[in-house]
Amino acid sequence: MANTQASSGGVRVKVQRFGSFLSGMVMPNIGAFIAWGIITALFIPTGWWPNENLAELVGPTITYLLPLLIGFTGGKLLHDVRGGVVGALATMGVIVGTDIPMFLGAMIMGPLGGYVIRQVDRALEGKVKAGFEMLVNNFSVGIIGGLLMLGGFEIFGPIMSALDKVMAAGVDWIVGAKLLPVASLFIEPAKVLFLNNAINHGILSPLGVDQVADAGKSVLFLLEANPGPGLGLLLAYMFFAKGAAKRTAPGAAIIHFLGGIHEIYFPYVLMKPVLILAMIAGGATGIFTFVLFDVGLVAPASPGSIFAILAMASRGSYLGLVAGILLSAAVTFAVASVILKSSAAEEVSLEEATQNVSAMKGKQSYASALVTDRLDKVDHIIFACDAGMGSSAMGASVLRNKVNKANLPIKVTNTSISNLPKDAQFVITHEDLTERAEAQAPNAIHRSVTNFLNADYYDQLVEEIKAERSKIS
Repeated sequence: MANTQASSGGVRVKVQRFGSFLSGMVMPNIGAFIAWGIITALFIPTGWWPNENLAELVGPTITYLLPLLIGFTGGKLLHDVRGGVVGALATMGVIVGTDIPMFLGAMIMGPLGGYVIRQVDRALEGKVKAGFEMLVNNFSVGIIGGLLMLGGFEIFGPIMSALDKVMAAGVDWIVGAKLLPVASLFIEPAKVLFLNNAINHGILSPLGVDQVADAGKSVLFLLEANPGPGLGLLLAYMFFAKGAAKRTAPGAAIIHFLGGIHEIYFPYVLMKPVLILAMIAGGATGIFTFVLFDVGLVAPASPGSIFAILAMASRGSYLGLVAGILLSAAVTFAVASVILKSSAAEEVSLEEATQNVSAMKGKQSYASALVTDRLDKVDHIIFACDAGMGSSAMGASVLRNKVNKANLPIKVTNTSISNLPKDAQFVITHEDLTERAEAQAPNAIHRSVTNFLNADYYDQLVEEIKAERSKIS
């Protein structure tokens, strides 16, 4: 049993890491996608203010700029700026070698370019004579980038074009067959395993951009970003739960629905996994409503806030969008309420659930006593999550306020797990991401939480640090 659990945990971590890599190519460039979406919504013939001259920006941006940004970012993830340059060159080959927006090709050729130049640099390390470093560095990038550009144009371009068309045709068939709501069976469980960014920005966004180029909008941007199911779940906790879960649900609902940080509701599902049925029901309801009203967005809504969704809505989509979000929230609330009320007798609090999970894993709970042998030396605490911009930022904000009030000379920041420094001192992550964080920063003190808004834990942590510092003062 232990081996099975370890194996499943290892698979989950690998899937999370791969998904994080995919989304890591798109998320840093979301601002560019939004800029393109705004220009598209405003100036195309069916936009708010059609303008033939300004609409000329739309085509080159989606054809060249956005794929090149993704390709550069993918290469940079593997080998810094040199990898980014080669990744962009390789991406340019598939762009010119096709006649459609090449986002899929960029997500393959970008990392490929970074990987190849990294291997070349490693092979040449220590073998270049003094004075020839710059010459070798520049020509290695030029030669490798040029070869990959040619390969992208002649070989990968046609392959990627065919694959992209097959995937687009598949999506069109699913939409036409009214089967898109079935996607909730996969999307909702994957989200609470912290694969939300990978699904939205690694898979759905590139396909959605292709649809926008053809139809001016895409429902695919709404499949993961819809805040309705999360709102319905948190409302059910507000009325029918108890303990810390009930107390924190109102604040979590505001942050989730208005701030767009969906990770905030994941612990509430993980605390009672059967609630995933409520999330699937709400998600499917929302998608069905969106398809029924034929609505869509013109660009990714990131974060998945109600404000971001309405800002990216295509013209004429507002009624269907609001209806889909509200109906998905209502269905999730109804199903979650039944589940929570029927299990009220054996309901455990958020703190008890955390301790039980920790006991099953053989790990110390965050609610139990902390190991304090190094806390007196800590002067920097880092919150880490998958993207480094949502739930980790919330946790860091809460703890930062408490540290400042306690007059402790401790810096509190947040980042993505992939960007955790190797010399990190103290790292706080959600328990489902701790294993990845430990691999990234093996020498740090690691603490796991189930809810980044759990003020009680941060109060305890501050007291533990103060107690340790008082021993040596």
